[in-house]
Amino acid sequence: MEAPKAKQIPHVFSEHGNARIDDYYWLNERENPEVIDYLNAENEYLDAQLKHTEPLQKQLYDEIVARIKQDDMSLPVFKKGYFYYSRYEEGKEYGLSCRKKGSLEAEEEILLDCNALAEGHAFFSLGASSVSPDTELLAYSIDTVSRRQYRIFVKDIATGKHFAEEIPDTAGGITWANDSRTFFYTLKDAETLRSYKIMRHTLGTPVETDVEVYCETDNTFNVFVGKTKSERYIFIGSESTLSTEYRFVDACHPCDEFEIVEPRSRDMLYYVDHFGDDFYIITNADGAKNFKIMKTPAARCGKQHWTELMAHRDDVLIEGIEIFSKYLVVEERFQGLMRLRVMTWDGSTDYYLDFGEPAYTASVGVNLDFDAHTLRYGYTSMTTPSSVFEFDMDTKEKTLLKQQEVVGGYSSGEYETERLTVPSHDGVLVPVSLVYRKDKFRPSANPLVLYGYGSYGMSMEAYFSSARLSLLDRGFVWAVPHVRGGSELGRQWYDDGKMLNKKNTFLDFIACGDYLVANGYAAKDKLFAMGGSAGGLLVGAVANMAPQMWRGIIADVPFVDVVTTMLDDSIPLTTGEYDEWGNPNDEEYYRYMLSYSPYDNVGARDYPAMLVTTGLHDSQVQYWEPAKWVAKLRKMKTGDSHLFLRTNMDFGHGGASGRFEGIREIALEYAFMLNELGEK
Repeated sequence: MEAPKAKQIPHVFSEHGNARIDDYYWLNERENPEVIDYLNAENEYLDAQLKHTEPLQKQLYDEIVARIKQDDMSLPVFKKGYFYYSRYEEGKEYGLSCRKKGSLEAEEEILLDCNALAEGHAFFSLGASSVSPDTELLAYSIDTVSRRQYRIFVKDIATGKHFAEEIPDTAGGITWANDSRTFFYTLKDAETLRSYKIMRHTLGTPVETDVEVYCETDNTFNVFVGKTKSERYIFIGSESTLSTEYRFVDACHPCDEFEIVEPRSRDMLYYVDHFGDDFYIITNADGAKNFKIMKTPAARCGKQHWTELMAHRDDVLIEGIEIFSKYLVVEERFQGLMRLRVMTWDGSTDYYLDFGEPAYTASVGVNLDFDAHTLRYGYTSMTTPSSVFEFDMDTKEKTLLKQQEVVGGYSSGEYETERLTVPSHDGVLVPVSLVYRKDKFRPSANPLVLYGYGSYGMSMEAYFSSARLSLLDRGFVWAVPHVRGGSELGRQWYDDGKMLNKKNTFLDFIACGDYLVANGYAAKDKLFAMGGSAGGLLVGAVANMAPQMWRGIIADVPFVDVVTTMLDDSIPLTTGEYDEWGNPNDEEYYRYMLSYSPYDNVGARDYPAMLVTTGLHDSQVQYWEPAKWVAKLRKMKTGDSHLFLRTNMDFGHGGASGRFEGIREIALEYAFMLNELGEK
C-alpha cells in the first residue's frame, strides 16, 4: 500500500521580513471532509503496514492487562463520618466512586458509576466530584468530547435525583461554600479554552442568573477556585507562568466580596495555605528563586506583614507543605529527588524520611486531620510499585497501607535501577534515571528507550510502570533524562531550558543518548527516543538535529509547529505560554524559535523510523500540528524508514479514556519498536 500524500496548497506567512511557506496549512480545517479523508488514509496506511504485528500487539495487550488487578480499590479516606474510596469492577473500563458511613463494614453507597455515565460515548472523563459539606449532595463534572470542557451536574445522594440545572463549558472543578447550597466554578473561553471567569451558583436557581465573582482580563493568566484544607476559606487563584495572585472569602459567607492577599507583580509567584489564624505562603519573592516559606495573619495578609519561616536555599527547591498542629512537613527537591522534611513548630525536631533507593518518587498524600501525628505519603520507584505509607512522626515508624498489585507475580529483585549524571554539551551534569532487567542486560547490546520532556518546570519522576515490564522483560532499558526545562535541580534548571535557552533541553537529551551508548547501556543501533506533547517537541527537534542517533522515534501528541502556533492567539494555551517559549511577535524570539521548530526545520535527510500520534479533539496540541509534520516529512525525507501517523478520531490530548482502551495505544507503540528491531 502506498503512503498517503497530502495535497500542497502554499500558504505564505510574512513576519519580521521573513517569508515562510506552509504547504499543509489547510489541514487545520477540522470540518473539511478532505482533512478527515487524509487522516483516515494515514490510519489505514498504518494498519496495513503494521498488520503483521497485530498478533504481537494482542500479545502485548494481553500481557499488560493480565498484570492489572481488575477489581482494585483505592485506599479509603475518612471525612465527616464517611470513608470515601473508588473501586473498579472486573472487565469495566471506568471506576465507581463510593462511600461507607462510620465503618468499612457498613453498607456501600455508590456515589457515581462512571461506566453508566460513559455509556453511548466514545470518550468519557470525570473532571471532578465534590460532596457538599453537609454530606448530602454530590456535584460532579464530565467531558464526553475530549476537549476538557466539562458539564457540571448536581444530585441528591440519598434519592439519586439530579437537580434541574446543568452548567456547560467549565474547567471541571466545583468548590462548595459551607452552606451546602452555594458553589463556585470556573468558565472556559469557548475558542481559546482559557479558564477566565469564576462564577457563583446557588442551587435551585437558573444557571443564567449565576453571579460573576471574578473575570481575568489578562489573557496570559488562567483562573481557578478552591478551598483550604481547613475549609475556612475559599480562594480564587489567578496564575501565569511567572506570576500569581490570590483572593479569598470566608467559606461561611460566600456572597461577601473577595479580598486580595497580595497584588500580582511580574516574576513573583506565591501559593497560599491556611491554619488557625494565619496564612502560610510559599513564594519566590525578593530573589528567592527556589522559594521560601512565609507566614502572615489572615487579617493582615499583605506582603508587608509576611514573616519568614523557612529561608531560601540555592540547592533546594521547595515544592509544597503539609500543615499539622504539631508538625510542618515540607516537600523539597534536592539533586533531582523529592525529600520529605518533618519539623515540629517549636524547632525541637527536624529530620528527613529515608527512602533507601537511588531513584524514586515521593509525595505527600491525603492528610485531612490537622491534629494527626501520622503522615500519609505516596512512594514509587522504577522497581517499586506505587505504594501508600503511613508514617508516625512521633515514633518514626512507617506502615505500608497499600501497594499496587502486579497480578501474576513480580519480584523487584529481578530489576535494577540506577541514577547517573551525564555531562552535556556545556559541561553541565544532567541526571538520568534508568531501569532494566538484570538477567537481560548485555553491555552495549540492549535496546533503550530515552523518554524525555523538559518543559514548564515539570520534573520527570522515576516511577514504576507495570506496562513497561513488557519491554524490560524483552531486554529493553528504560531511561529518563532529567533535562533542563524541568525543575529537577531547582528553578534555575527550569530557566536554563526555556525561552532563549530552549536548545539546552535538546542538547541535554542528545548528550544523554550519546553517553548511554558510549557507556554500554544501549546498543548504538537500538536507541529509541520517546516523548509526548512538549516532549514531542523535544523528540521532534532531536530528529532534525541528530537523526542518525535513533533507531526509531515515538512522538505522542507532539507540539511541533512552534512558530505558527505561538503567533495565533486564538489557539488554546498560546497567550499563556509566551513566558515559556517567548512571544514570536518579538523578532529575537521569532528567530530563535524558528531555528529549532521541528516542522520548520524538516529537511531532505534520512530520518529514523517514526510513529506520531494525535487526537482529532486535542485541546492542547491541535491535531493539525502532527498531521502537517508527517505530511511534510513524507515529502522531504530521504531513505525508506517507516513513517506512521495515528489519529484517534474520538479522543484528545490524553488519549483513550478507559483503562483498557488506553493499553491498546501502548501495545501499538511497543510493537512499533519491536518491529523496527525485527522481533515478532
